[in-house]
Amino acid sequence: MRVSFRAAQTARNDTRSEMDVRQLEMFRAVAEEGAFTRAAQRLNVSQSAVSRQLQLLEQELGTLLFHRTGRGVSLTAEGELLLGTAKRIDRDMQDVMARISETQNLQRGVVSLAGGMTVCLYILPKLLRKFRALHKEVELRVTSESSDTILRLIRNHQVDLALLTLPIVAADLEVQPVLKEEMVVVTAKKHPLGRERTIEPRSLGRYPLVLYESGSNTRNVIDQFFREQEIPINVVMETENVEIIKAMVASGLGVSVIPYAAIVGDLRSGRFAWTRMRGQRLYRETGWVFLKSDHLPRSITEVLRVFDEMKDQFGGKPPGR
Repeated sequence: MRVSFRAAQTARNDTRSEMDVRQLEMFRAVAEEGAFTRAAQRLNVSQSAVSRQLQLLEQELGTLLFHRTGRGVSLTAEGELLLGTAKRIDRDMQDVMARISETQNLQRGVVSLAGGMTVCLYILPKLLRKFRALHKEVELRVTSESSDTILRLIRNHQVDLALLTLPIVAADLEVQPVLKEEMVVVTAKKHPLGRERTIEPRSLGRYPLVLYESGSNTRNVIDQFFREQEIPINVVMETENVEIIKAMVASGLGVSVIPYAAIVGDLRSGRFAWTRMRGQRLYRETGWVFLKSDHLPRSITEVLRVFDEMKDQFGGKPPGR
């Protein structure tokens, strides 16, 4: 497909330049990755092919689009202008393709979802199994990354929909809170805290902690709780991988605060004990995040619909104590 643009090269010489969608895709990749090598890897083409097409594009437009240095590339003022147009064209193309896909009742297409480690372990497998049973011809892709990385992928149209720990505030994103998960104290089976039905929050200050990574929204919820309770914090390990957290807790390295849903399946094995904090409930909120749009593709609305039907299966509400 070819898209025509008028490029004013001088006040006296107005010529018509032609560039195709593939050139724009390569241009966007270089602009977003900051290097020809990474852009080529992202597009699964050779670096020379990307360089050649960008040279042709610059020749057609009669201007440089990138400042090239030994450290990579950065956009010129003209490049910034073209990037906005390229993103708009990409959105329009995706919107048209989504609308065409809808006419086929989700008989084919691709849905890209993302979430953190806990979401990908305990929520998405059930959800996608149900979705696939309803829409067998739709290809499903799942990415597990940090929230910051996932938000970048959403903005780059590489992820359609993500289930992330809130809060997330951004003018270009739609955020729909859907789950409120209770966080509980988890210990090895024979740990002193594991024998208590509830514990005083301040007692956590006496033990080493294995927690989510600093800066993550889940960790922010925990850190804020510790600050409000004026509890000293002694973190001996931090990771976003909840299975590593559980393994370290089971080995006796420390205690943790994680969603109850992450350990409910392990309780029969006797590896862990869990307890609530006395007089206090600690929650994290999870929500769907996607780009704002006048027209939401049916693939996304269908994922949201299936999730809503299954919502009671997620969250792992702890039994009363």
